[in-house]
Amino acid sequence: MKFVSDPTIARKVAAMQQRVRWQHPLIQQLGIDQTRLVLEPAIAPDAAFKFCVLGDSGNGQHRGDSPQRRVSQLMQSQASEAKFVLHTGDVVYLVGSSEQYQENFIQPYQELLVGGSQPQQIAYNQMVFNQPFLPVLGNHDYYDLPVAYGLLSQLLWPLKQVFRYHIDLDVGWHGSYQGDAYAQAFLDYLKDVPDAALKAHLERHYTAQTSTGRGLCYQPQKFTRLPNRYYRFRYGGIDFFALDSNTFNAPRPIGTDASSQQRRQHLIATRNSAMAQLDTYVQQIKMVDHQPSTVESQDQLDELLGQIEQVEESIRDIEKQLAPQTVDQSIDQAQLDWLYESLVESWQDSSVRGRMIYFHHPPYVTEATKWDQGQTLAVRHYLRTVFDRVAQEVSRTQQQSIVDLVLCGHAHCFEYLQTLETGHADRHTQWVICGGSGFSLRRQRREGHVLQEEIDGELRDVAISRGFWGKTGHGADKRRTYSFLEVEVSAGEQLQFRLKPHMVEYQRKKWNPYQVSLAFS
Repeated sequence: MKFVSDPTIARKVAAMQQRVRWQHPLIQQLGIDQTRLVLEPAIAPDAAFKFCVLGDSGNGQHRGDSPQRRVSQLMQSQASEAKFVLHTGDVVYLVGSSEQYQENFIQPYQELLVGGSQPQQIAYNQMVFNQPFLPVLGNHDYYDLPVAYGLLSQLLWPLKQVFRYHIDLDVGWHGSYQGDAYAQAFLDYLKDVPDAALKAHLERHYTAQTSTGRGLCYQPQKFTRLPNRYYRFRYGGIDFFALDSNTFNAPRPIGTDASSQQRRQHLIATRNSAMAQLDTYVQQIKMVDHQPSTVESQDQLDELLGQIEQVEESIRDIEKQLAPQTVDQSIDQAQLDWLYESLVESWQDSSVRGRMIYFHHPPYVTEATKWDQGQTLAVRHYLRTVFDRVAQEVSRTQQQSIVDLVLCGHAHCFEYLQTLETGHADRHTQWVICGGSGFSLRRQRREGHVLQEEIDGELRDVAISRGFWGKTGHGADKRRTYSFLEVEVSAGEQLQFRLKPHMVEYQRKKWNPYQVSLAFS
């Protein structure tokens, strides 16, 4: 049985547009730009401030503890002055279900929520934040669960059978309904606003004047909704661009030449091997499941659960590469065009001192299961295409990056990378992976910390990892390093910022918090 289903890009786009009434005649009549968000209260464009970044966090209790809650508490104690929190996606595991928001999101982040002292009384679709919480969609926030499996997982709950490992991964009755739970939790869900009340709602909340139209006002403790699945906002003179990478991550079609066909056969063999490995893990789960429940058996079970989730994700990525498709049918070109136009406008505005982007799927990463996936390479390609277009339109020095910082998730680790000479406008850019905030950490690839790519028939270094924290060691020496990122922006007309990763490490049944000093920041 196929465990989870991932909606097509066309379905994701159409469903999300319906939920926000994308380009409704009344919205156009009022001059509203549904991609603009304005945070209140504003600060001076050259002011100093801090913000935090989380990602891939949305799990519940494991081993009787919650790594996500540990990270949340660390963030509250170490970065209480942060002006806002960005989330790089996968807010709730495993299938973004509304029924999992209580345990997997509301309780871990209760301090961020109005009424958080009694989190059990907060409904997932009625959350109001004390400070801006600004997420993007991850792949798990879009996933759905086959109806048959949802029923089976509930009926077998009292039994310790092979299906237990899926239940332990936070599976309930249903999935996200193509991201609907996320939309109701975080977006301005205009679909539920009656036609008679729509104009009053828009005139009440879309009052901020921006260069492209009226934007949605984000008011902490009052109205804390986002206008769309991708959006932009300006804070302290920096333009932030939030993207939905789930709709431009489709692997590029495999060619018809001899080398491409060899690659297809290699992918088929890899998929078959992965499916066999999955069966092996299932058998191991059965064995552990019949053992007495101890800390050691729970640790072994968690390790197997993580490996199963990795393998299933790899199989889905390969199936996407093998699927017959064309680029035109698969890619959300409208969003990419919006990013291009928004970046060009930002560069042409002399009051802007910097630009940052955040989204889910990382274009560059050395985590063992993500670095060469078809989705990783696809996002790299499409983001490069946008950056190259921007570079042709704006005036800048060769050393200036199109954006000052790119923040991603998806890979379950914290990693800091820099691109080298890539042959594209994404050269000499800083990339941070914030995907280690709670769920099943991963290891760095054995191939090393330098990423290579074939350019003009020659294999060249295109990116280098300056630091990686996730899962390391084995047995008693195994370390699980969970994390969040604090970004300190300095005052001044020229953008300067410092990256401060905060870690909480689990080893030998103990938790140890610490802070990392990055050599390049």
